[in-house]
Amino acid sequence: MSRPVLRTSVLRRLLAAGAALAAVGLMTACGSDDDSQAHDGHQHSHGASTTAASVAPGVNSADVSFAQMMIPHHQQAVEMAELVPSRTQNPWLLTFAEQVKNAQQPEIDQLTDALKSWGQEVPAGGGHHHMDGMMTAEQMANLEKLSGQAFDREWITMMIEHHEGAVDMAKTELADGENAEMRELAQSIVSAQQGEIDEMKAQLGS
Repeated sequence: MSRPVLRTSVLRRLLAAGAALAAVGLMTACGSDDDSQAHDGHQHSHGASTTAASVAPGVNSADVSFAQMMIPHHQQAVEMAELVPSRTQNPWLLTFAEQVKNAQQPEIDQLTDALKSWGQEVPAGGGHHHMDGMMTAEQMANLEKLSGQAFDREWITMMIEHHEGAVDMAKTELADGENAEMRELAQSIVSAQQGEIDEMKAQLGS
């Protein structure tokens, strides 16, 4: 009689052990699925994120980039405008260059103040940065050597390209930026400089 009892006891132990292993395996599988799903979910969320990083309340990295790039861009436009009085007597160009200078210097100040308030670096003045519409040092040096009608034509041609670069940068800010002040400024740049581009092209045509 003892052998059947022994067999039954062993069988029960084996069944219990098998059930325990199965439960552990199931828990491990579920845990792996959950971990995998969570990891995949994190990757998907990270990969789907295309918005610019936040750097301050109401400010993102696109706003900072816009301000940091537009300062030297505007500075070069002012530099070009300051060449005009000593190199031409063209009444239209004299007036237009003064208009460019008067419009862009206050915007440089506004962009500088914004960067300081966000605790971001303000680009140093001078130098020739590589961005849309910026003239090279060689182009600027060549412009400085010209005078009269040759200067007028070269200056207008260069400023059209310069303005087109500013418009493209402003449109990027409108697409990606968050800060209300920078977006308002970008819209103003698009409207004003596109109008000036049309005016300059008309002058070249005449």
